Amino acid sequence: MSIPSDLLTEFVARYPAQPATAFLRSIEIQRFADAIAPDGLGLDLGCGDGILTDILFREAGVVPRLVGVDIDPLETTAAAQYDFYERIHTVPAQAIPEPDASFDYVISNSVLEHIPDLEGVIAEVGRLLKPGGQFWFTVPGPGFRANLSGSIVPGASHEAYLAELDKRLAHFHYLSETDWHDICERNGLAVDSIEGYLDRGETRRWETLSRMTGGLLHSLTGGRSRPIEIQRRLKLRDLQNHMAMPRPIAVALAKAIAMGVRPDTVDVPPSCLLVTGHRQRVQG
Repeated sequence: MSIPSDLLTEFVARYPAQPATAFLRSIEIQRFADAIAPDGLGLDLGCGDGILTDILFREAGVVPRLVGVDIDPLETTAAAQYDFYERIHTVPAQAIPEPDASFDYVISNSVLEHIPDLEGVIAEVGRLLKPGGQFWFTVPGPGFRANLSGSIVPGASHEAYLAELDKRLAHFHYLSETDWHDICERNGLAVDSIEGYLDRGETRRWETLSRMTGGLLHSLTGGRSRPIEIQRRLKLRDLQNHMAMPRPIAVALAKAIAMGVRPDTVDVPPSCLLVTGHRQRVQG
């Protein structure tokens, strides 16, 4: 697919220290915004600092009513600036202090792959959704690892490269379409559709950008600190939560980031999945 230039510029402006994230999110959020049909009260599962959710719903043309959930208190503190959050909980996603069947929909964008106890989270989504309530998840799939080019060090182990990348990204899961149907079915949910996005060329552009930014920071600490921890020590996260890059600079940087990326004609599985479904209605 073509890179959505306006969205990429927006993400570059809002994530000036994270060009790889900006590139990926511009593709991801376009798909997400086209797919969601939010109505009523929603749960933002893994809300982070709220920036992404703000961009998502503005792109979708919707003013949402949301409850935010994130385990990181620094992220939920930042998210509190957004009026669309009626409540924000700083808790694990397996134990959300809200009543059964209290949400009309659940969204989770690039979060579930970071949670070791995925079964517990999906069970919590099943508990919290109203019967018939919808969910939309974006996650990396098995194609993500398959589409990476690998280490730039000659002779380096590809498996070691993937293991180190998973450590840096805190990725625990790459569920297949079959896996998603199975885990949802076990927890009272039904998958309605699974759509792929991020082709091999786009994945490798993300990989190059990530290698030059977060990967470099990670390497400079000997692999001891994740990029988000380094960004916080350098006060870069605080900066992006309070100001955006000037638009002319963001436009120029966005063009440079996307330069040369073309639709991939290689027939390979997509790197990421948009999983859509609903809570099954109680029978009888």
